[in-house]
Amino acid sequence: MAAALVLLLAMAAGLVRVIVGPSAADRMMGAQLLGTMGIGVLLLLAFAFERDALADVALIFGLLASVAAVAFTRRRIGQDQD
Repeated sequence: MAAALVLLLAMAAGLVRVIVGPSAADRMMGAQLLGTMGIGVLLLLAFAFERDALADVALIFGLLASVAAVAFTRRRIGQDQD
């Protein structure tokens, strides 16, 4: 549980980066940090409470985070070509 709290503090730092910015890339990296830490928290809680469903939710979050990173990258590449 202590490790989950440490990860929650790291998520708070990522949330500050998403809000403050200064660039779109910084905001996206903050969002990726939130996703990664969220997955870690869910996996730690799944182990602590012996709930397999939380591990499944963590896997789904991992898939969504990778799709978000690809979408952001494709959007940035499209802007650079215009």
